[in-house]
Amino acid sequence: MPTSFQNFLGLLGRILVAVLFLPAGISKIGHFAGTVGYITSHGLPQPEIAAVIAILAEVVLPLALLVGFKTGWVALLLAIYTVAAGIFFHNYWDAPTTQVMMQQINFYKNLAIAGGLLSFAASGAGGWSLDAKRASA
Repeated sequence: MPTSFQNFLGLLGRILVAVLFLPAGISKIGHFAGTVGYITSHGLPQPEIAAVIAILAEVVLPLALLVGFKTGWVALLLAIYTVAAGIFFHNYWDAPTTQVMMQQINFYKNLAIAGGLLSFAASGAGGWSLDAKRASA
């Protein structure tokens, strides 16, 4: 596969991942109280701190991934966050019968997203990134 096509795919992949996280993170900023309430409803401790962590994870990390800055570490942190979110918020094994299928689908989607993020952690952002520019400087 030609390098320019690989660089294009790396950029496209980073854009698509950022598109998943950024709107959710921005929404959490605008609806902070609702986010805290949702986290509280799942029984997590320190819901205000958890909401701030979620906002940082869903806004700052995707922006860093989008531009390809510290891609390996950013992708690894996002993968961990995504798996944790799946465990705490899509725990189909404890869901009411009417929600099991939906929560199971969302849980496995989170795992798949984490898998894609781990690919970025392993292989980097590609040539069209700040990481590549910093490496060539």
